[in-house]
Amino acid sequence: MFASRDLAARRVAPDARRARWAVSLIFFLNGASFCAILPRYPELVRAIGLTNTELGLAAGLGPLGGLLAGLGAAKIMKRLGSARTAVLFQIIASTSHLLVYVAQSWLWLTASLMIAMAADAITDISMNRHGMRVERRYGRSIMNSYHGWWSLGAVGGGLFGSAGAQVGLPLWAQGVLGLVIFGAAALVGSRFMLAGPDGTERESMAGPSAASAGEVPGDVSQVPAGRQIAGQSVRSVLMVLSLGIILIFAGSTEDAGNTWGALFMDDTFAVTPFMAGMAFVALQGAQTIGRFVGDAVVDRLGDRLTARIGAVLSAMGMTFALLVPHPVTALLGFALAGWGVATLFPAAFRAADEMPGLGDGVGVTLVGWIARLGFFVSPPVVGALADAFTLRWALFLVPIYALGIALFSFSLDGRKAPTGHETGAAAARNGGDDAVSES
Repeated sequence: MFASRDLAARRVAPDARRARWAVSLIFFLNGASFCAILPRYPELVRAIGLTNTELGLAAGLGPLGGLLAGLGAAKIMKRLGSARTAVLFQIIASTSHLLVYVAQSWLWLTASLMIAMAADAITDISMNRHGMRVERRYGRSIMNSYHGWWSLGAVGGGLFGSAGAQVGLPLWAQGVLGLVIFGAAALVGSRFMLAGPDGTERESMAGPSAASAGEVPGDVSQVPAGRQIAGQSVRSVLMVLSLGIILIFAGSTEDAGNTWGALFMDDTFAVTPFMAGMAFVALQGAQTIGRFVGDAVVDRLGDRLTARIGAVLSAMGMTFALLVPHPVTALLGFALAGWGVATLFPAAFRAADEMPGLGDGVGVTLVGWIARLGFFVSPPVVGALADAFTLRWALFLVPIYALGIALFSFSLDGRKAPTGHETGAAAARNGGDDAVSES
């Protein structure tokens, strides 16, 4: 398998290689821009005078903007293309983050988060869509590496925010720096995206990526009318719904570190501002490693088994951390939670984009929209439980999320990538074309 990949990797076109790095840059910026805010949440809470319930409600209402905006992502991509859409809305997102930094009231904070999440939702869907275009050029799984770059950006942003909190950098100054740096970098990346319509690779390639193990995306016109809803296959819509539920639980797990990590460390252990931010960094750092090695793991185990193993790790790690509370065990628990959900977003986006019976771009738009329900629902629930009991007990929801991931993992692809022998046999059946177009 590795020899086959090495041979084909040398045949990947230069424009595809450049596009891979450009898409990776957008993922990195998307993670860094917003996540730089999270370690400053304790300051915002104190400055505005919020309770845990009020912060949770603000953080939960923010994704409502993403839920509403995400419905229009397919139309925007159809008009502008996934590349221009991703870059444009990443710049809009970075601009809106400045409003979060300078929030002076609960309403201001909530409205700012809604605007930021609206822009982020469209960026998220469009950058994943463009990433799938590049993956088809490569002919093997590379989606996990994109999300690895997102996590790396999140870690970088978290460290930036933690350091800013430690040295007393004004919130507005951090916001301005982020807008200038992240916005300029997004414009640079726009120059190297793939040209042409988003459906180009579907039409030009004889076969799909190795990660999908040979299944060609279905044609809606071939699905019997009685089994369609709004022109889409009913079964495929239900499968996408299951994929979205997985991402609701995965997103809620991430939110445990994003919204509540710093507050948990600060409230439970009274650590320094920099150390408080390390809970988020631990989760995202482990997730980063998990995503960069995830493509190789998924190729060997398949998305389904990888998800189930990750769910076990997430549940065990967080349960141990909460039963044996200590700064060290807390960081270990957040790290295992991040590692456990590392491959789920790329796996679900891939499965949705290649779902037979759905129109072009419908699957990835639907799953991206459903995923945001987790960010909408979980913060208010955790915040209310934290005020009723303690934040420590509220975070016992994380092992429950892991159980949900395991239950709905049936909707993920359970097949492994073909071995080098199998790839060669497939190429022979297709007249040798696959050996050239896939790696």
